Amino acid sequence: MRFRGKLVDIGCIQHFTKVIGMLAKLAKTCVLRMTVDKLYFILSEQVVNGGVSIWCELAQGHFFNEYSIDGLSAEANEIFLEVIPENFMKALKTSQVSKSIKVKLTKKHTPCLTFEIEMPSTHSRFVTHDVPVHVIPKRLWAEYDEPAMPEFDVSIYMPSLKVLRNVVDRMKTMSNFIIISANRSGEFIVKVETDSVTIATHFRDLKNPVFGKPHQDAAAQLPSQSTQQQKREEFAETRIDIKKFAQFLAGQQVNPNKVICNIVENKVAHFFLLHDDVSLQYFMPAVSL
Repeated sequence: MRFRGKLVDIGCIQHFTKVIGMLAKLAKTCVLRMTVDKLYFILSEQVVNGGVSIWCELAQGHFFNEYSIDGLSAEANEIFLEVIPENFMKALKTSQVSKSIKVKLTKKHTPCLTFEIEMPSTHSRFVTHDVPVHVIPKRLWAEYDEPAMPEFDVSIYMPSLKVLRNVVDRMKTMSNFIIISANRSGEFIVKVETDSVTIATHFRDLKNPVFGKPHQDAAAQLPSQSTQQQKREEFAETRIDIKKFAQFLAGQQVNPNKVICNIVENKVAHFFLLHDDVSLQYFMPAVSL
């Protein structure tokens, strides 16, 4: 197996570093899946233990000026590596003023992703970092398939993550859990409950994503306008770990264009961050009382 890539544009280098920095805040270890067109960073913890799942997708053409991969075989032209994002960040710390970064899969005393960073200088000067990785055998690849989109009860565009983070940071001193709820009328609520107090922050006038419209022939079968309004005002909610939610909010460094929250009543909260060249799905299972 072979992999080689090169980043030259300083904007792409900085953006790639921010993506890795975000992942380093969200996961200690994850799986890097490399294909011809894309890079994926995947985390799939055990849901029964309250674990989260992450699916981060990058279009390689938006980052790399040069990119080539020779995977396991012609039929399976992919590479799966277990990586530690924090180690990537250590290698990329000097990249903010670099001229270029070459990344390649190498074999030292152990498999490594080698970062060769060209520094600005009158003479050629390079800094090299060998980041150890673990190659995942093909028999385990199926464990890292893209998670299915949940059949959510409510979907809503989230408010400013910076504002929400400030609210949640205050709430996490009061409880280990937070209840998030939303309806189809653009309302989003975060709430903590204790034996002595209940505190909630309401966000209104948000947008709800539209995922298609009913066919005109079926219009006669639709509920009445009053029933539709009642359903729009009904809230779906789920109770999640407040520290993990705060960690998710604190880790955002890529300034997403949109952030969607999908709620499955008392089962899961699914956050979907969309950027021009990066998308991130973050699944948080509900915590029972």
